[in-house]
Amino acid sequence: MGVDFGNDFYISRNMKTSLHNKFAALSHPNRLDIFRLLMRRFPDALPAGQIAQVLDFPASTTSTYLAALRQAGLIDQYRAGTSLQYRAALPAIRSFFDHMVSDCCQNRPDLCLAPGGLDLPLIAETGGRMNVLFVCTANAGRSLMAEAILRTAAGDRFNVFSAGTHPAPAPHADAVATLASHDIPAEGLTPKTIATFLSDQAPKMDLVITVCDMAANEDVCAWPGRPLCAHWSMEDPDAVKGNATARRNAFRHAFDLLDARIRVFAALPLERLDRVDLQHRLDDLAGLRTEIPA
Repeated sequence: MGVDFGNDFYISRNMKTSLHNKFAALSHPNRLDIFRLLMRRFPDALPAGQIAQVLDFPASTTSTYLAALRQAGLIDQYRAGTSLQYRAALPAIRSFFDHMVSDCCQNRPDLCLAPGGLDLPLIAETGGRMNVLFVCTANAGRSLMAEAILRTAAGDRFNVFSAGTHPAPAPHADAVATLASHDIPAEGLTPKTIATFLSDQAPKMDLVITVCDMAANEDVCAWPGRPLCAHWSMEDPDAVKGNATARRNAFRHAFDLLDARIRVFAALPLERLDRVDLQHRLDDLAGLRTEIPA
């Protein structure tokens, strides 16, 4: 007499098929590169052309890779004007990893859970003082201003650092002037390479925030200590063309946006937020905007 597994058997088989499709989609190195880029840039959505440009892939094969990732449910596609945009599909990805943990890994905590667990406030792991690193390309403008803003606003609760993927020789003069206009000290601010924070001797970061699309596009090796990571997309004020007034206004706008996001972040009840809650709050802050000054 056969055993009747009921609907649960078919649900399990569908789950395994879904897992297989996702693993298959990520098994190709170029598709994996696209997936990792969209995760680094989340919550941003990118057009196919920009994805191809960043990863130096042909446009035609990029479209094929995107179609496979979308069919596997790992990315979403939507239209913005005349352009198709692509973004990591977080709900589906969470489900993917949930199934991996519960089914493939049998919920083994030694394999699948982050140190301390996901349900503990991050502040409990840090002893009450978090290490925060802001990253941009040159570490001469946006990330340096972010470092100074958070240190001034809440330096008693955070150890604040900044670094660049390709650091400039010195801070940007307009960034220093913008900080001075808000009575924020710039002494000791200097561009540094991210390699400074990747060594075993470096302080372990609890939170890494990229404030530059180009820096987020770069495939940096995994950060020691498994910090939370977030991306706050911002225009590069140094890329603004025009006279000195236009450049000063661009830096002022960058400051205002950083200041708004950082002050909301610093006011969060970190002692009550677990890692998942804090990640969602950081993602939400990426959507906070300010008016561009005249």
